[in-house]
Amino acid sequence: MMKDNPLISIITINCNQSAATNEFLESMQKVTWKNIEIIVVDNDSAIRDFRNIHNNYKNARIIRSEKNLGFAGGNNLGIVNSYGEYLLFINNDTEVEPDFLEPLVASFEDDLTLGLASPKIKFFNSPDKNTILYAGGSRPDLLSGISQFKGFMEPDYGKYDKSEYTDMIHGAAVMVPRRLLKETGIWPDIYFLYYEEIDLCETFKRKGFTLKYVHDSVVYHKESMLVEKTSVLRTYYMSRNRLLFIRRNLKGMKKAIGIIIYVLLSVPKNSLRFLIKSEFNLLKALWKGLGWHMTNFGNIHNSPILIGVDGHQEITDNCLLNNAIS
Repeated sequence: MMKDNPLISIITINCNQSAATNEFLESMQKVTWKNIEIIVVDNDSAIRDFRNIHNNYKNARIIRSEKNLGFAGGNNLGIVNSYGEYLLFINNDTEVEPDFLEPLVASFEDDLTLGLASPKIKFFNSPDKNTILYAGGSRPDLLSGISQFKGFMEPDYGKYDKSEYTDMIHGAAVMVPRRLLKETGIWPDIYFLYYEEIDLCETFKRKGFTLKYVHDSVVYHKESMLVEKTSVLRTYYMSRNRLLFIRRNLKGMKKAIGIIIYVLLSVPKNSLRFLIKSEFNLLKALWKGLGWHMTNFGNIHNSPILIGVDGHQEITDNCLLNNAIS
């Protein structure tokens, strides 16, 4: 049975995307779950963009960090400034169905072993908003480092209209009960960008919790349906973080195989691809990501936690965070 109207903290991050954030906030005003708080974490946006975020929406608070904490770090800042029994981390470039929260909460109330849940996610810009981005997912493959999403690019004709346990949630929209964070820990902010939700999934599974795709909760993501263009930033963090994920989450022979495949197969293959295309900036970013591990060999854990409002407060331990998630 569902408890009476628990508070849900909805946490989203803005970084120089105030137009998208305002559209997100407008969408959130239509949700049918009444007991919510909306927290917008601004990740050191330009002042003009930060001031453009509409702050007159019901139940919405804006928290500004004077340092870009990345996706995971921004979510952690939202956690310590939230009060909800459930936390929903959701991208600012999304819009939602009004009743999307009820099925998510019901999934947790029905199964106390459930740790993370993601809704069905569709491409916002697809015809009739009916093309699936996510309907469950698999653990990253050791050879490719890629996690496959069920239903990706398929029209939503009902094939995935069944909630089920999964190996991967989607970082664009994921709910977690606050009570579990003291046991599982928070978002792994050492990644900064990419792989943090994959690592989070592994942490929850190691602790004995399940993950679930919830089909009757629907979110629309404004992600492009075209192949994502490679950038220096993306190349660097994908290179750095794929190996970081292996080092943090695999053990024994699997870890050795993962490192060998990445260093001796994936890196040379991508290096050759960048050389052939004369993309020397991407080649440099690839090797810079790999080189990070040479200077941070013993550093595969979370960074010190930055908390507070407007960047006024910095701590180097988890004491305040523990109070926030108790």
